Amino acid sequence: MKQSVILVDDEEELRNAAGQTLLLADLPADIFARAEDALARISRGFAGVLVTDIRMPDRDGLWLMQRVLEIDPEFPVILVTGHGDVDLAVTSMRDGAYDFIEKPFAPARLVSTIRRGLEKRRLTLENRSLKREVGGRDKLEARLVGRSDAIVTLRKTIRTIAATDADVLITGPTGAGKDMTARALHDLSPRARHPFVHINCAALPVELVETELFGHEAGAFAGAVRARFGKFEYARQGTVFLDEIDSLSVPVQAKLLHAIQERQITRLGSNDPVTLDIRVIAAAKSDLPAAVETGAFRADLLYRLNVVTIDVPSLKARRDDVPSLFLNLAAQAAARYSKPMPDVPASVLLQLATRDWPGNVRELRNTADRFVLGFDQIAEVTPETEAPQTSLAQQMAAHERSLILAALVANDGQLKPTYEALNLSRKALYEKMQKHGLSKADADR
Repeated sequence: MKQSVILVDDEEELRNAAGQTLLLADLPADIFARAEDALARISRGFAGVLVTDIRMPDRDGLWLMQRVLEIDPEFPVILVTGHGDVDLAVTSMRDGAYDFIEKPFAPARLVSTIRRGLEKRRLTLENRSLKREVGGRDKLEARLVGRSDAIVTLRKTIRTIAATDADVLITGPTGAGKDMTARALHDLSPRARHPFVHINCAALPVELVETELFGHEAGAFAGAVRARFGKFEYARQGTVFLDEIDSLSVPVQAKLLHAIQERQITRLGSNDPVTLDIRVIAAAKSDLPAAVETGAFRADLLYRLNVVTIDVPSLKARRDDVPSLFLNLAAQAAARYSKPMPDVPASVLLQLATRDWPGNVRELRNTADRFVLGFDQIAEVTPETEAPQTSLAQQMAAHERSLILAALVANDGQLKPTYEALNLSRKALYEKMQKHGLSKADADR
């Protein structure tokens, strides 16, 4: 983090002397004669301090301090005062100034005060960065629950891609969480304060696709009595999420390609292009390269969309996450329906962990809802519902691991009730956990 000093004083001699002092102290500085010029350099993320004289013509140092503290209340402002302004400087410290220096000051005093201010600024910005990182991680892990390799990789990818403006193609089976992944990308991005516009391409009326996406002018067609923004234009500075993009017809895909590629749309009935400032995220449940081969999807649109491709794993691919995910979804359902969170026996979690879940997280969520409402007692698993493996040994090992993990989750990682529920000795449980790479930490929800 490169730190620097902004110094403001209307007296040229003092500016020159202070500039020479900072240069000799190896402190990069921008020096100004006017408060307005200095203010233009200040931002909430600026890694430096402000040193300003109080008495200046036009905008004085107190005006500048007030404007800077409106931008960032924790910004270090060092006031330079004359002898008669000491009381004013002390009052200003109660109003948010970091420190003050009385004229005439020794160069060493100026340098030491600035260095202390820079250290304070460094710590402030580092703390903010850590809070953002931890907050983003907590928020994302609350959405995409699990400790399996597949879900850990997905969260890592989202954190890496979210901060960029790259267009993203999300693939994965129905119900796996493509919509949630798209929203996470938006919420962790610099566009988070702007609209997230979800467009269900499969639900767009064929005859209204163009006006829904791009808008229209008054009189563009019968019934168009006033101009209307399309969804692309409404999403300005935000994110457009094109869900089930594989359901669009090839002619509509051509118009979509132009809008995404040029970042421009033209409303129906208009000749004036509208420039777009958006990020585009698309999702598909089918194999788009295969659709390109059959002519059902444009190759150039696919190439434009998949700048980055994120594959959301099926629940079957992260079977170990089922127990903790079910408990999380059940807690959400209980809050949503104003119901008490029911006790979830280990036997229920054991059964859930062995199912295939063809409907993925969506199916698991519905099951959790029914369980909370008392309509689903979780039927016993049958051999037909067990996940096929490449060998009987692998199938048995995966099943055993799922059962142990489910029991750990059900008992909050406590080993005694876990080995008792599984009818194992403590030693046998330890050995099996070691064999399957499990630990008490895997019970974290």
